[in-house]
Amino acid sequence: MTGSGTGLPLEGVTVVSLEHAIAAPLATRHLADLGARVIKVERPGVGDFARAYDHRVAGLASHFVWVNRSKESLTLDLKQPAAREILHALLGQADVLVQNLAPGAAERLGLSHEALSPALPKLIVCDISGYGEGGPYAQKKAYDLLIQSESGFLSVTGTPAEEVKAGISIADIAAGMYAYSNILAALIERGRSGRGRRIEVAMMDAMAEWMGFPMYYAHDGQEPPPRSGAAHATIAPYGPFRTGDGRTVMLGIQNEREWGVFCERVLGDAALARDERFCTGARRNAHREALRARIEACFAALGADEVIARLDAADIANAHVRTMADLWAHPQLAARGRWTTVDSPAGPLPALQPPGFGGERPARMGPVPGLGAHSDAILTELGYGERIGALRAAGVV
Repeated sequence: MTGSGTGLPLEGVTVVSLEHAIAAPLATRHLADLGARVIKVERPGVGDFARAYDHRVAGLASHFVWVNRSKESLTLDLKQPAAREILHALLGQADVLVQNLAPGAAERLGLSHEALSPALPKLIVCDISGYGEGGPYAQKKAYDLLIQSESGFLSVTGTPAEEVKAGISIADIAAGMYAYSNILAALIERGRSGRGRRIEVAMMDAMAEWMGFPMYYAHDGQEPPPRSGAAHATIAPYGPFRTGDGRTVMLGIQNEREWGVFCERVLGDAALARDERFCTGARRNAHREALRARIEACFAALGADEVIARLDAADIANAHVRTMADLWAHPQLAARGRWTTVDSPAGPLPALQPPGFGGERPARMGPVPGLGAHSDAILTELGYGERIGALRAAGVV
């Protein structure tokens, strides 16, 4: 199908996606950022259910705005044979199919790699699911929080008294990013072999990979990392500390040299570095509450900005504990020109350039599509132009 004329690395690559929520849309949005043409197939009248999650962005849904820019929206009722005919015509001109439908749905629609590859040997098919194919959990519904729970993430996140989920959809994001990287690898592989392949990404697999550190820490029945709130579970001092103006500063000590500098130049107590309770990383971790009390006693006489000034002067890693309002106005993002705008059905919206792009090498930053906004153009391109009215009257599109 026609390219976008962007000069970006994936110009000329066409991706068809039967997607909803976060995992698949995030993967395909990154492909679109790189110049791929992404055609998002949605249900007529309803669309991706993430469109209705909230109305926080000028009447649009926050999740949807985030992961769906630069795409084309085509509505098809895939329960109807005519819609499936259109989809297969579209796939005949595509490079990649991505889907995160309910378990078994793609197979019932004849959209498995096994069914498609005889006629479309170059097509790359990426299936994203909760638990993957096979095994006792294959048919279970899988939402982000459920995978956070099944993967053990909740067991190491929160406070000693309470497990706490991540504030973002990390299981969806993990799966989406592995789908994205695997699709890029498959495109490179196809350039050598001339053939597409199947990619299977399970949210459970992605989160299990991300849990590698706590799993190995608990190897062979050892105690897992304790839940420690916003502090590091095994390194101290590394986490949030209250200051005298009621704010919080995040700081981290990584080695003994930094510990000595911190005691001398930040706390003003060089002798503390030799205190038997704190003279090694393991001892500081074992006596972390006493250490916290000592640090916060010093910080009580200082405001957060003063503490950060001391930490910066001593070259000790630190950070503000920022809010969403702070992030919108973050001086580093502004100074580096990370912000741009994208169009949408609600008008222009602020958007961040994706990592690795910006400045003289901007990503594609196309509009967030309205539901079915590109249906007529795509149908005409596929040779269905004269039938659009009848297809719409029949509820096919």
